[in-house]
Amino acid sequence: QLQLVEPGGGLVQAGGPLRPSCAAPGLPSNFAVCWFRQALGGEREFVASISWSVGRYYADSMKGRVTIARDNAKNTVDLQMISLKPEDTAVYYCAARPDTGRAYYARTEYAYWGQGTQVTVSS
Repeated sequence: QLQLVEPGGGLVQAGGPLRPSCAAPGLPSNFAVCWFRQALGGEREFVASISWSVGRYYADSMKGRVTIARDNAKNTVDLQMISLKPEDTAVYYCAARPDTGRAYYARTEYAYWGQGTQVTVSS
């Protein structure tokens, strides 16, 4: 059973960077990994994904401010975020599923999820 753990959230001032990480021991190389986020009272929304077949894919709202990167040796997927805004405050989740060649998978199509990490951006 694949387990995902997300250390690396925290509190940051607006305009600052943050780099939550997703650790997935035994993550298969043919799995796609993504980050979603969910603000208090909001829907869980897509942020970014990475896969061998497609590469990197980003939500329009985050383009230019986020980079997703995978380290296959460490089995980690990091989400480097810059120029953070108070509206980026949310619980950030990583998720994984077998890669079938698509850039985007809906939230319900991911079988494996981390527990989430809180990112708070103060104004």
